[in-house]
Amino acid sequence: MAEDKKLVEAITSMDVDFAQWYTDVVKKAELIDYSSVKGCMIIKPAGYAIWENIQRQLDARFKETGVENVYMPMFIPESLLQKEKDHVEGFAPEVAWVTHGGLEPLQERLCVRPTSETLFCDFYKNIVQSYRDLPKVYNQWCSVVRWEKTTRPFLRSREFLWQEGHTAHATAEEAEERTIRMLNLYAQFCEEVLAMPVIKGRKTDKEKFAGAEATYTIEALMHDGKALQSGTSHNFGDGFAKAFGIQYAAKDNSLQYVHQTSWGMSTRLIGGIIMVHGDNSGLKLPPRIAPVQVMIIPIAQHKEGVLDKAAELKSILAGTKAFGEGVRVKLDDSEKTPGWKFSEQEMRGIPVRIEIGPKDIEAGRCVVVRRDTGEKLEVALTDIEAKIPELLAEIQKDMFERAKKHLEEHTCVATSFEEFNRNLDEKPGFIKAMWCGNQDCEDEIKEKTGATSRCMPFEQENVSDYCICCGKPAKKMVLWGRAY
Repeated sequence: MAEDKKLVEAITSMDVDFAQWYTDVVKKAELIDYSSVKGCMIIKPAGYAIWENIQRQLDARFKETGVENVYMPMFIPESLLQKEKDHVEGFAPEVAWVTHGGLEPLQERLCVRPTSETLFCDFYKNIVQSYRDLPKVYNQWCSVVRWEKTTRPFLRSREFLWQEGHTAHATAEEAEERTIRMLNLYAQFCEEVLAMPVIKGRKTDKEKFAGAEATYTIEALMHDGKALQSGTSHNFGDGFAKAFGIQYAAKDNSLQYVHQTSWGMSTRLIGGIIMVHGDNSGLKLPPRIAPVQVMIIPIAQHKEGVLDKAAELKSILAGTKAFGEGVRVKLDDSEKTPGWKFSEQEMRGIPVRIEIGPKDIEAGRCVVVRRDTGEKLEVALTDIEAKIPELLAEIQKDMFERAKKHLEEHTCVATSFEEFNRNLDEKPGFIKAMWCGNQDCEDEIKEKTGATSRCMPFEQENVSDYCICCGKPAKKMVLWGRAY
């Protein structure tokens, strides 16, 4: 069995070096590989299958709210990017530029899209003429390029996959409603599908998206106590519309500017899933997002009838539904040893393993193993069709509850700067502390502690009357933390 443990032995313990543990998992679980382009990753089939499930389920939720998918060019002319001053300044350090077409220098540099606000604005100014043309509720699935200095698979890479929604509305109220609606959709998706609890709130002006009137965020807490911004929704007001001349004729024939929103989630969600749920054996995938929900592993498969019974089990489960869809089941009939197969299944985070051998068949049962807890259950073969969907739902629920408990246990209150520092060092996680609203205090906290304002939670608490930094009267309770 020593050889069977090689997969696990190659993983650094998360308690020894969490960053190395993360890198080991994404490599050993074959989610990614490094490419010859520095800072860019190759997403392998196991990793891309997770993204496909995220994309499919998010897209269905988008469309239920009236969203339509479009696709914009990946190149943005420099003159177009320059039209919104705050926006271009915010992205300038991360922009990649195309200067030649073939052997000829371009008359105007082209930016490889870091985001597509300017392209959508240029599009909207041509197609929006009247209030009858509104709202426009579009989304695109694409890749973007941001020239990051420090990269890490899924969490921060120079090219990554995402979706970006871009909408145009007749009124400020409609735009704000869409902004919050999409944030709530993101939060619901993270909690229901990814089993990842999140805190919803508004970003401070310092942390909001360049060019936005307001940015709203969902913040998740990783196993090591660091925050991960997991999705954002921005209300642009009419700032972009004024810069690009996007006007429409209202019902009273007056000329009005549209109000816009933008919202996005990316492949960094996969990094979040790994760091919220994983352990020293590898991935733990929530059943609703797992590409394979059940792995059947035959024991002594060379013996008569074992592979046949395993294949029969696979056929039964493939016709069974969990979460309203067919159970995603595979049979590992490779010539590897059962121990190796067990380690591989655990490494890949497959939620349920079914073991079946000659003695099990004779007894009319099989052994079912939960990846999240390691619990082993003996299940009658006649009950397996009913038991697996029930078990997958239980695992999904339990994974969320464990993650929620971790978030709650690693969220504390600080009423003094000393207490704030002590909590950061002794029990990393979220800290609730009051803030006066002055950016100087926000900057000082970051400079002295490395913690940033994650958001001003929608659910406000008055944990103190005074700012954690300067001691002046407080205006908002802020969620602080060190972050990825």
